[in-house]
Amino acid sequence: MKQLRDPETGCPWDLEQDFASIVPHTLEEAYEVAEAIEQGDWQNLKSELGDLLFQVVFYAQLAKEADWFDFEQVMHTLNEKLVRRHPHVFAESKAGTHAELKVQWQAIKEQERASQGKQPETLFSAIPIALPALTRADKIQKKVSTLGFDWPEVSGALEKVKEEVLEVEDELAADPFSDKTAEEIGDLLFAVVNVARHCKRDPEQLLRQANLKFSQRFEKVERYLLEQGLAIEQASLEQMDSAWEQVKRQEVTKT
Repeated sequence: MKQLRDPETGCPWDLEQDFASIVPHTLEEAYEVAEAIEQGDWQNLKSELGDLLFQVVFYAQLAKEADWFDFEQVMHTLNEKLVRRHPHVFAESKAGTHAELKVQWQAIKEQERASQGKQPETLFSAIPIALPALTRADKIQKKVSTLGFDWPEVSGALEKVKEEVLEVEDELAADPFSDKTAEEIGDLLFAVVNVARHCKRDPEQLLRQANLKFSQRFEKVERYLLEQGLAIEQASLEQMDSAWEQVKRQEVTKT
């Protein structure tokens, strides 16, 4: 990494980068790791983990050039944090229940913030705003659930989805392009996340899988239409719908 950033012999692209410019690449690499895991592509996972680690190395090199810290200090800080936050593993402390460990974890984090002169966390300050919206919604809901603000069963969350659908219908009838309609659609998405959470599923992962399922099926629709001598750009909605149903039937037959 030092050689890639060498002002005289380094790579022009690497030399142009700064902290902000690398962030999109870091996010992309993290999602590629997630994709490899979801697809069970363990050989490719090794490569993707290397790409993600490269992002950390890159940031550390930029920080070293600025005389802030280096990669070794990053790892030292991580090791210290892991030991400090796991006294039930690295010190003479009993593990306790899952609930007790969560309380212990939060108390240790507050001690860390106090030692660094930081203000105590507010209710949602530990949930990064930059997270994907579905993931942040899930974390917000989990947080308030620990306070007792939650439905006892998934049926309550599902009823809320039905309620939000009706509210979206009302606003669509009034004005489909209004800010109020947009707000109600957002409420509906938030409610759907709650159903996923009650089913112990990651909503972001579920939507990624749904995206993949749709895109793969629609590509089959395109191939099916081509076999009928019809390019998808020239196909009517009725023809695409018919092909879609045919592809679905073929998938069911194969399973």
